[in-house]
Amino acid sequence: MGARFVKGLASKGMENKKPIRSYHDLDVYQNAYKASVLVMTKIVPNLPESEKYDLKDQLSRSSKAVPRLIAEGFAKKHQRLGFQKYLDDAMGESNETQVGLCQCKDIYPTYMAADLCSHLIDEYDKISKQLFNLELA
Repeated sequence: MGARFVKGLASKGMENKKPIRSYHDLDVYQNAYKASVLVMTKIVPNLPESEKYDLKDQLSRSSKAVPRLIAEGFAKKHQRLGFQKYLDDAMGESNETQVGLCQCKDIYPTYMAADLCSHLIDEYDKISKQLFNLELA
């Protein structure tokens, strides 16, 4: 079952792409990793110190969790329900990151670049949709 499931991931609308042999080969992983790096380098450091134990902490943990959960879940790809659980958790963290970014933009507009926040909100929306579609594969 596991091999067929991963084969299904590779063939779902991706005829010209290389086979998926690692979580690194998943577009959703690559997108989530890049987005998390942007959040950690461009958003979190610009939040006020008063948010150290709240928004900074939550945004840091949720953004970093998305690629980690995808990678961890991929190791369980031979167990369809095991992989599914990690994808569900990754989608939850992605959604949480979107809310955190919206809060950054709306609560701290003088600290944040609104265009970067909007871009990242769109990226995490795309990531959530990719995770949903990957679940259906």
